[in-house]
Amino acid sequence: MENPCIICVAITGSLPTKANNPAVPITVAEQVDSTQEAFEAGATIFHAHVRNDDETPSADPEKFARLKEGLEKHCPGMVIQFSTGGRSGAGKTRGGMLSLAPDMASLSVGSNNFPTRVYENPPELVDWLASEMLEYGIKPEVEAFDLSHVLKAAEMHKKGQIKDTPYVQFVMGVKNAMPADREVFDFYIKTVKRLFGEDTPWCAAGIGAQQVVLNEWAISSGGHARTGLEDNVRLDRDRLAPSNAALVRRAAELCEKYKRPVATWQQAREILGVPLRTA
Repeated sequence: MENPCIICVAITGSLPTKANNPAVPITVAEQVDSTQEAFEAGATIFHAHVRNDDETPSADPEKFARLKEGLEKHCPGMVIQFSTGGRSGAGKTRGGMLSLAPDMASLSVGSNNFPTRVYENPPELVDWLASEMLEYGIKPEVEAFDLSHVLKAAEMHKKGQIKDTPYVQFVMGVKNAMPADREVFDFYIKTVKRLFGEDTPWCAAGIGAQQVVLNEWAISSGGHARTGLEDNVRLDRDRLAPSNAALVRRAAELCEKYKRPVATWQQAREILGVPLRTA
């Protein structure tokens, strides 16, 4: 039976700059162009951050609005996912763009260490972000940097704070957080299936050199994969990635290796339970 693999592309993030890789898209126009190329290469979820002109992270709803408009025009059907991550702002500013009603939004349900700081996700903010997603019909993608985050998502689902079947993404390879450990990865999968059901879709993301490792683990294990310049700016030790699309194509090659078709946007929406919004 076919098991299509959804490829999510995280094109910009909050940290990489053009000094790290000239292909990192910063302006809204660059982001739309980069995403369109990635969409054509097989990505069907777009994970969105926006930046200021000086490349610093932003949570400006106006920038998110222009980005969403451009993507709906040039990447019709693609699942648009806004980031509510903590590098772009503090407190409720992190969710100030949710009223734009994207298809999905990232939701970090607990705190953890990052390389030089604590990634703070206090319970009251997590509850508020989840409530905003419910109000605007947005499907959360639970970003699990720790096993406890999967358990917290299950608690929130039971309480009705997360509607329908949760979609959990395992994030591995962040310094001071969860490393890329295969036994832990396999236990994540086991835990998601135990808590939410055998057929629950899940995703994995690896940071830096671990990106391709997690892509292969996820694709070969029946999950979905995230790639893109937010998480990794290189093809290998000696070569910068020339584009987000190049990283998407690498993930698509792994899908072919493991005999999994790359999901179309229609299949991605069906798997995730995210219908196409109508005006």
